[in-house]
Amino acid sequence: MAENGEWHCEKRPFSKNVSFGRDSENVTETGCLSIIVLGASGDLAKKKTFPALFNLYKQGFLQLNDVHIFGYSRTKLSDDELRDRIRGYLPLGNEVTSNVSNFLQLIKYVSGSYDSPEGFQELDKAISEHEISKNSTEGSCRRLFYLALPPSVYPQVCKMIKSCCMNKADLGGWTRIVVEKPFGKDLASAEKLSAQIGELFNEPQIYRINHYLGKELVQNLLVLRFANRFFLPLWNRDNIANVQIVFREDFGTEGRGGYFDQYGIIRDIIQNHLLQVFCLVAMEKPISMKPEHIRDEKVKVLQSVNSIIDEEVVLGQYQGYKDDPTVPDDSNTPTFATLILRIHNERWEGVPFILKAGKALNSRKAEIRVQFKDVPGDIFKCSKQGRNEFVIRLQPSEAIYMKLTVKKPGLEMTAAQSELDLSYRQRYQGIAIPEAYERLILDTIKGDQQHFVRRDELKAAWEIFTPLLHRIDEGEVKPLPYEKGSRGPAEADHLLEKAGYVQTHGYIWIPPTL
Repeated sequence: MAENGEWHCEKRPFSKNVSFGRDSENVTETGCLSIIVLGASGDLAKKKTFPALFNLYKQGFLQLNDVHIFGYSRTKLSDDELRDRIRGYLPLGNEVTSNVSNFLQLIKYVSGSYDSPEGFQELDKAISEHEISKNSTEGSCRRLFYLALPPSVYPQVCKMIKSCCMNKADLGGWTRIVVEKPFGKDLASAEKLSAQIGELFNEPQIYRINHYLGKELVQNLLVLRFANRFFLPLWNRDNIANVQIVFREDFGTEGRGGYFDQYGIIRDIIQNHLLQVFCLVAMEKPISMKPEHIRDEKVKVLQSVNSIIDEEVVLGQYQGYKDDPTVPDDSNTPTFATLILRIHNERWEGVPFILKAGKALNSRKAEIRVQFKDVPGDIFKCSKQGRNEFVIRLQPSEAIYMKLTVKKPGLEMTAAQSELDLSYRQRYQGIAIPEAYERLILDTIKGDQQHFVRRDELKAAWEIFTPLLHRIDEGEVKPLPYEKGSRGPAEADHLLEKAGYVQTHGYIWIPPTL
C-alpha cells in the first residue's frame, strides 16, 4: 500500500577483503558502504528492509566502521523519530540492548520530495560527509539505493539519483539500485518502465528484487535437482505426470483491497513469485553457477511456454471481497486463480505445470508438488493408494518429503503411503533460516545477480500473461464466486483432474515434532 508516497506492505564479517563468489572468486571491496532506503517511513521499509539490515548487522555482515544507513522520504522526521519508528519492528529476541542501539545509530534521515533535486542534493551531501569521515577516496565508495516505493515513482527517483547522488568516479566503487515488484502491470508498462530505468543505469546496476528467490527452500531447488544423481534421469516427461506450484492464504485482502484490486492474484503472486519457482523447477542445467548462466536458462524456459488457453484457466473471487469500501462494486479482479502452463520442449512436452494461488482459502501454505506417473505393471495393486510425489514445502514448516508406497506393518502384504521426510525445524535445530530480504540485500552488496530478475526475463514473463490479463481487465473472463475458508471454486479441482492430477485420499503429511 502507498501512504505518503512510501510502499507499505559459519559467520563471516563483511570486510574489505572477503570471498563471496559461488565459484570462490575473490571480490575485493574498497571504500565505505552507504545503504540508502528510499521510502524509509513506509511499511515495507519498517517491516522488511530495516529488520533485514539489522539481522545482517548483528551477524557481522555490516560493520560499524564500514557502513552507514540513510533513510529518505517525504515525511518530516528527525533522526531519532525514524529510529523510534523502526525500533519496534526489529527482531530482538534475546538481543542485547547495545546491539540495537549501535545499529540505530547507524541510521541518518533526510527528508525531501521524489521529483525535485533539492532533497537529493541534501541526501548526497549527507552521504559524502559520511564517506569523507571514513577517509575514503572519492569514487572508491559503494552506494546502494533501495527503492521501497511504489513503482509509479521509480522513473523520477532514478533520474534524481542519476543526476544528484551517483558515486563520483570509478575507482573501485559502485552505485546500485534495488527496485521492488510489481514491475509493471502488463508487457507494455513493464517495457516502458525498463526503458526509463535502462536509460539511466546499466543492467548490472539494476536489481529487480523478488523475495521468493531469497527463500531457503527456493534456493535449495538447484542443489536438489542437479546435485542428486537419482533425480537426473527422473526429471522429465517420461516419469513426471504433472507439477503443481501452489500458494494459499487463509485470509483475505485485510484492508489492502484498494491496492490489491489494481493488480489481482495473477499479477500479485503468479506472474512473479510462482513463475520464478516454475523456472527453477523446469530449467535445464546451467553450464556453471555463474548468475548469468542461470538466468540464461530461466529465460529459455519462459520463451518455450505455449500461450495460455481459456479452457485451462479457472478464476475465482471470494464472497465478501467487494464489501471492502475501497473495492469497486463491479470489480472483476480475481482473488483466486488456477491455470496451466505447458512447455514446448523435449524435456517437458505434454506435462502440465499447474500454478495455483488464492486468498481466503481453508489453509495457508506454499509448496511445489511433483507427481510421478503410475508404476507400470502394478503387481501390488497400489495405484489406489496414490502416486509417488516429491514435495517441497516453502512455507510454513519448511520441509522436503517424498511420498512413496511401502508395506504396512503387519502379517499381511498390504501397501500404504508414507514419506521420507526432511523437516527443517527438526533436522536443523539451532540454525536460524535467514529471511529472504537478508539474503537478497547481501547479494546486492556482493554484486551477485543470480536471484534477481533480468530485463529479458521480465519481458518473457509478461509475454506469457499479458493476453490473459487484458481479457480479465476487459471483463471477457469472469471469476467464479467461492466461499471464504473453502478450497476455492470446485471448477479448479475439476481442472486438476482433467490435467491428470490424482489426489491422494486418506493420507495427510504431519510435520514431525522436535
